Amino acid sequence: MQKIFIKYTFFIITAAVFLILGINFLFSLHMLETQQLGSFHAKMEQMIHTLEHNQEELSLLKDSLDEDYLTRARAAAYVLDRQPEVSLDVSEMQYLANLLNVDELHVIDENGIIVSASVSKYVGFDMAEHEQTKAFLALLDSSDEDAYFIQDAQPNAAEGKIRQYVGVSRKAVKGIVQVGFTPTRQLSAQSRNTYEYIFSRFPTDIGEELFVLDAATGEMLGHSDGLSKDFYGDCYKLHDLLDCTKGAYRTGNDTSMYVVSMPYEEVLLCAALPKHTLYRKLWGNTLATFFYLIFIETAVILLLNYLVKQKVIQGIHDIIKNLYAITKGNLDTTVTVGGNREFEALSNGINTMVKSIVSLSDRISAIIEISGIPLAAFEYEKGVQHVFVTSGLSRLLELPDKEASRLYQNVSLFDQYIKDILKHPIDGEKEIFKIGDSRYIHIRMSQSQEGYLGIIADVTKDVTEKQQMHYENTHDPLTGLYKFGHFKELAKKILHQMPDGKLCALVMMDLDHFKSINDTYGHDMGDAYLQRFAHVLKSMPEEHILSARRSGDEFCMMIYNCDQKEQVVAYLDSFYSTLKEHSIKLSETESKIISASSGFAWTNDAKSSISLLLSHADEALYVVKKNTKGRYAEYEIEQ
Repeated sequence: MQKIFIKYTFFIITAAVFLILGINFLFSLHMLETQQLGSFHAKMEQMIHTLEHNQEELSLLKDSLDEDYLTRARAAAYVLDRQPEVSLDVSEMQYLANLLNVDELHVIDENGIIVSASVSKYVGFDMAEHEQTKAFLALLDSSDEDAYFIQDAQPNAAEGKIRQYVGVSRKAVKGIVQVGFTPTRQLSAQSRNTYEYIFSRFPTDIGEELFVLDAATGEMLGHSDGLSKDFYGDCYKLHDLLDCTKGAYRTGNDTSMYVVSMPYEEVLLCAALPKHTLYRKLWGNTLATFFYLIFIETAVILLLNYLVKQKVIQGIHDIIKNLYAITKGNLDTTVTVGGNREFEALSNGINTMVKSIVSLSDRISAIIEISGIPLAAFEYEKGVQHVFVTSGLSRLLELPDKEASRLYQNVSLFDQYIKDILKHPIDGEKEIFKIGDSRYIHIRMSQSQEGYLGIIADVTKDVTEKQQMHYENTHDPLTGLYKFGHFKELAKKILHQMPDGKLCALVMMDLDHFKSINDTYGHDMGDAYLQRFAHVLKSMPEEHILSARRSGDEFCMMIYNCDQKEQVVAYLDSFYSTLKEHSIKLSETESKIISASSGFAWTNDAKSSISLLLSHADEALYVVKKNTKGRYAEYEIEQ
């Protein structure tokens, strides 16, 4: 009877093993495809986010530069209207261009002819002879004395050089003042918005391909391996990719590919992975499952044989008792049901499975460490006291070994610890948190009826690069002061939030005789001169002073939170007094006290225009530079 029982049990369990294998294979295939679909969607969403972020950055940069260029063009027109003799001398025009930090400066008469320029060979050029220059002639017909035209960067008519030109109408006489710039920063920002650049930022798995098609023509616009290869497979044809948004198999270059597509504006983003690469993971998991099931089958048959022979009921009760303890999280429980070799074998089998479960996190940790990804995972269920974690979790959370062990053995403490971290994301982010002094982590959690599953990744490098990029975008690299564009944004915010009864002032500053410093002692000393001046600006009280480098030797300052104008004057007096105490050594035998001229305009109206205040301060500065130097003056309306 025992033999017959074991024989039929063997056949039944073996059939069940293969049935489970089949179901597991289909389920694992579905899960694997779902995971790959999610992975591809995540990468394509990151690509879309990168495209949109780069486009927004390019737009903000263009707006900022356009406003800066227009300010310089108007400053040039202002000088030329009040000092027309400057336009009669090429060297004076070159000096004015250098002073304004522009590459070209042109004066165009009422007939559209360049009559004066910082580049002598452009004198006499007829603006009506070329499409690029003709666009500026509309300013001659405008009745608006503040009319201007900002042209996008393109090859200029005279030499084919990439330039961006800005033209403004003259007020003293009919004509145009035009300035030109080399758009280095815009071209650099545009280069970061190409598919080749974006693909280079996304690592791909072995055999994985990322590519973009024109949604209308099907033209290949970019590929992670470059555009030199042949794209003749179905996986590269537009009509075969439109229905791959949820994943599908397509033939590509003599191999079957698992392809996912995602429409975005006028393009189709696609990702593909060879079928054999995808299935390699599946076969490995299936084979491992097969051996696990064979092992379990053997253990079960031995167990049944023992139960038939003796102590069946007691053995089952003992095993159930131990298994209940294990399911409650007591993974240190050892099954010790004895009496014969079969029960002992079964006990050993159960203990081996428990050890396998306990070591699962270690195996996952080993896989993660082999991949080189700074990643860790954790899982805990309701009613279970032990938290399953990968080995790198304590390192990412910067937990001492003793504290980590205490948390891992108590689900409630671990849950509270994670929730405390989730309460404090860094500014501008939802799932990124700061750990310790310098580490940033990304936490993503999934909740089910059973418990929680979480993944933690080290994103310190990405966050610090982003913070560094923001600093570089808003600060002058030489002096460490704010850039002019960011300064205006901050100043506008401060002004609009200014409480009733308070006033502020905008100050324009220009170093005296700076060109002679550069010419006599060299640009390195000139840079040191600028840095010394910036150091004095930084020493002013931050709660009242906001400062920036505008360009070249031009600086600006906002004095705010003042009760009366006398406070503004007091801060300026303090600044000039401090400036006299900070001399700079120009050579072994010569030192110099930095001299600067300033003009300021103040307001107590929170609705005032920052640009207008800066313009008034600039006019006051001009008066100081013209009459005397080394002091400051207030803008007067009668000027």
